Amino acid sequence: MLAFLFCVTAGVTVAQVNELPRSTPEEQGVPSQSLIALFDSLHFMPQTDIHSMIVMRHGKVVGEFYPKPFAPEYQHTQYSSSKTLVSLAAGIAIDENRLRLSDRVATFFPEYLPDTISTRLAAMTVRDLLTMTSGIKPDWNMRNRTEAWIQTFLSKEVIHEPGEQFAYDSMVTYMIAAIVQKVTGQKLLDYLQEKLFDPMNIHRVHWEESPEGVNTGGWGLHIQSESLAKIGQLWLDGGRWNEKQLISESWIEQISTKQSNGGDFGYGYQTWMCAYPGAVRADGALGQYVIVVPDKDVVIVLTEASFTNGKPQRNLIWNAFLPTLSDEPLPPSKDYQRLVAKQNSYTLEYPEGKKKSSVLKQLVGKTVQLPKNKYQWDRVHFEQADDALLMTITKTDGLQYTQPLGYRTWKTDTIAGFPPYSLNPIGWQDALEGPFYAAGAYGCDKQVLHMNLHYVNWVTSLFLSWKVQDGSIELSISNNYAKNKVETFDCTFVE
Repeated sequence: MLAFLFCVTAGVTVAQVNELPRSTPEEQGVPSQSLIALFDSLHFMPQTDIHSMIVMRHGKVVGEFYPKPFAPEYQHTQYSSSKTLVSLAAGIAIDENRLRLSDRVATFFPEYLPDTISTRLAAMTVRDLLTMTSGIKPDWNMRNRTEAWIQTFLSKEVIHEPGEQFAYDSMVTYMIAAIVQKVTGQKLLDYLQEKLFDPMNIHRVHWEESPEGVNTGGWGLHIQSESLAKIGQLWLDGGRWNEKQLISESWIEQISTKQSNGGDFGYGYQTWMCAYPGAVRADGALGQYVIVVPDKDVVIVLTEASFTNGKPQRNLIWNAFLPTLSDEPLPPSKDYQRLVAKQNSYTLEYPEGKKKSSVLKQLVGKTVQLPKNKYQWDRVHFEQADDALLMTITKTDGLQYTQPLGYRTWKTDTIAGFPPYSLNPIGWQDALEGPFYAAGAYGCDKQVLHMNLHYVNWVTSLFLSWKVQDGSIELSISNNYAKNKVETFDCTFVE
């Protein structure tokens, strides 16, 4: 078992990190104190868990932090930030004359068209998809209830003239992914791997697929933060990487320009315009951002789990960080050593409580039976090790694994199967590769054992409380993707 775990861990750590050039902040006109203030403000922001942050200036990483238990090696699940990568793929296809903005969507899928085609459906173009102005009312549950995503989308009523009204819809992005696959003969990820990722030495990347064998496009990208920083630098540099033009500068200009009236400041081609003039971003739910600020020559990557809608985080960047930057190098600063120490010291919050209490005596050595639940946990067995509490989880499908939990430290190990997910599209697991990891910590009071579990190469986290009283046991679970929602289960001890 130990040999297996060593091999698995080694497989993760042989990852594509530290490939981007690094620099002291002051050499690039960035005060170290400004980065310290930014990192502290984000890390201690209420209702927010930062998973990673990378700040680049003049093409070099000047600051980065990964609060424990997260780490640079881990891939991170992306929600709608995935959409910008779909736009890049569409732009490459346009550059290669495989696709045009004016192409009609209906012409790509004659086999899926309804018997009668409305004039609005006939008029819908690739550009309408890219700008979220398809004219179709978004149906967020469609992906959960049918395997025929393309046909179902094309059968919907087009209630507005295409190109006129913004309506944010992940299935629209899925249609772009399907069109790219149709015109290139390659899945979206394979096409990007050949045209973009391979030249940029990005290989640790996966993407969810639909039941139709199409990358989901509007969500489901699984990628490292440093790879996102590479994408941001390519974006900032007008589509160039190592002096090679991978995407036309014209397309980069178009995706960085307001094309429709989405959001507060406008929407480009699967991109968002920002409050800071000229800044653009990829943006995903709970907080995955690739932010490009041309006039400051800055790229910022941020992944987090947040219920703040991202505005407070971005306002810190616009109003507190960017104004401190200098156009010229700054003298060396003693703050740089403080920054280095800070970057290595951040950790997510541990559960409250003591290392030992009477509740542990009632749980250690015992097995608990859970009722039916969405996490598919059937039984949980507790044991105490020298430096960890061990929770062996048996799932309803028979898979079993042991999750270690540290006291005021994180213990990370592989899980069996897949982490919990806030989405439930049909077949979402089929194109993803494990293993997946969870980091655990615990604390306890007299009657309650508290646990935090972070799925560190995913996006989600669980927060558990086991309450033991008068021989009965109650489990409460909340997560980082359903605000203020706590599920409670009456459990029983297995004799």
